[in-house]
Amino acid sequence: MGVFSSNLALSHRFGVYFLETGFAPSVLDFRFQRVSGMQAEIEMETIYEGGQNLYQHRVPKRVSYSNLVLHRGMATSLSPLGLTVNMALSSFSFNPSNVLIILFNEAGEHVMHKLFLKAVPIKWSISDMDAESDRVMIESIELSYTSFKSLPVPFAFEPPKIPVIDII
Repeated sequence: MGVFSSNLALSHRFGVYFLETGFAPSVLDFRFQRVSGMQAEIEMETIYEGGQNLYQHRVPKRVSYSNLVLHRGMATSLSPLGLTVNMALSSFSFNPSNVLIILFNEAGEHVMHKLFLKAVPIKWSISDMDAESDRVMIESIELSYTSFKSLPVPFAFEPPKIPVIDII
């Protein structure tokens, strides 16, 4: 291990929390297998100066965000997130919520907070059904959001405790 290896974040311990106004995060909706699409990019505009052929000016135009994609094992019971996705896709009724993603270290301490603002579901899919396989069916939920913010690590949010289930 190098000198700086303790400063590097590992990507396998995280939680995804839907913070709807007036509601505590749902215990059913924070376990995800994978999160992708956390990306922001500044679009640049090129301005050409009259009589200047050696260079052009590039100025920032706007920030664009990719969609947040959440993957999880598909549950047989309907969760609050499942209801929100169902309402958006079947009734075209949207209830934007803020989504907080927390990255944890091996000791369970928070090392990163990203808050995605006004997220709404725009796509839902499940993995293929295959009679010759015994894999868990994976549900994918794609969210569009207006922007995201990095929050300071000492942040006043206590994630819900994961219930321990003993398998006999």
